[in-house]
Amino acid sequence: MENLQGKTAFITGAASGIGLGIAKACGRAGMNVIIADIRRASIDEVLPFFEKRGWPAFGVELDVTDREGYVKAADEAQAKFGNIHVLVNNAGVEIPMGPLWESDYKDIDFITNVSWHGIINGIRTIVPRMIKHGEPSHVVSTASQSGMAVVRGATMYCGIKAGTAGLMETLATDLRGTNIGASVFVPGPVKSNLKQTSLEVRPDELRVDRSAAQAAPPPPPPPPRSGDAPKYDFDSVVIPAVEAGERVVNGIRRGDLYIFTHVEMRAGVKEKFDAILRAYPDEPINPSRDLVMREVFTFLMTNPIYSDQTQPPAPDWKDEMGIYED
Repeated sequence: MENLQGKTAFITGAASGIGLGIAKACGRAGMNVIIADIRRASIDEVLPFFEKRGWPAFGVELDVTDREGYVKAADEAQAKFGNIHVLVNNAGVEIPMGPLWESDYKDIDFITNVSWHGIINGIRTIVPRMIKHGEPSHVVSTASQSGMAVVRGATMYCGIKAGTAGLMETLATDLRGTNIGASVFVPGPVKSNLKQTSLEVRPDELRVDRSAAQAAPPPPPPPPRSGDAPKYDFDSVVIPAVEAGERVVNGIRRGDLYIFTHVEMRAGVKEKFDAILRAYPDEPINPSRDLVMREVFTFLMTNPIYSDQTQPPAPDWKDEMGIYED
């Protein structure tokens, strides 16, 4: 989907963090931007940014777990700008770290409802509209590097983000041959306020009383390291949300299946997939079974969506980032 000028992007969780970064990048690309977010006040705070630059933007209040509300929001967006061409399923939340067997069911339901069902609701609501209008379109869903190389104590978060990758790979497979593309966005560390927004948007019925845990004494600090402590430039690791947004826009234009932010994290993903390949038994291939697999069960052996992915060039838009800092 190379030509984004005048097209409409519907972005969930777009009033802050990564969602806002994607919205700003879409605005710079000449798109009509739908700021979809559950927080009306936050929508109203960010709309002047777009108005100041003459970028068409419209805010819709949306709880991505509300299926009827999603239909209403999509109708509002179409009434404002016409057909929706880009859907970015970005709304997500986090829950406290810890092993799954110790997690509260309210935490589990909260993250599943928003971060998993929210994506499904977006696809189910908007992709049929894309198919109907027949114009070039694209769907992006935000996963995480933690879905590629998991993090201890984050079972639900990592599991949902890994599932998001599989969901989008399958969507891309189902949409192959149409003019609708699909991408999974896999960001590394990005400047965001996910912890705060997760507290703000949690419904009352899924809130957990953590007063007992808060009353417990904090764990002792780790012992000091011997010698000089290394100095790290953490600002070089955590990228601005708008840089993440620019990478998403670039991926939409290119029709990428995967959109990454940190090339430095490639080594961790390689380590994982090397482990998967090593896990196949060290035994000779059965020629008869191999023939049947290749000629009958081809769908289990290969998928053209993977060979379609090419390596994106280094970005060339960083010098323009200053206009997004206010």
